[in-house]
Amino acid sequence: QVQLVESGGGLVQAGGSLRLSCSASRRTFSSYAMGWFRQAPGKEREFVAAVWISGTTYYADSVKGRFTMSRDDAKNTVYLQMNSLKPEDTAVYYCARNIRGLSVTQSDFYEYWGQGTQVTVSS
Repeated sequence: QVQLVESGGGLVQAGGSLRLSCSASRRTFSSYAMGWFRQAPGKEREFVAAVWISGTTYYADSVKGRFTMSRDDAKNTVYLQMNSLKPEDTAVYYCARNIRGLSVTQSDFYEYWGQGTQVTVSS
C-alpha cells in the first residue's frame, strides 16, 4: 500500500503564492508519474499538473505559467509551486500516483491518492 501525504495548503490573498508538498511512503515513487488534481465545492475533480519519471511536466491551461510542478525522487516528494494565485484556484488539492502507461490527465488512471490539502485564495 502506498500512502501519500499532502501539506502546504492555507489561506492566501489573490496574487500570493503557496507551495504544496506531497510525500510518498514507498521507495518505488521514482518509477511512476505523479499528478496534482483539485476539487472546488460543487465541482468535479480536475487535473492541474503532472510530472513524468523523466521530470517532464504538463499543466492544465488554467494554471500554465503560474504553477510549477517538480519532483525530488531522493525524498519521495513532489511539489506544486503556485504563484499569482486567483480566487478561482480555491479548492482542495490532491496528489496522486499514476498507473503506468496511462493518461496523466484522467483521474481514473491514478491508483493512490492523498487526503487533500485546502487552498483558499481571498480576493
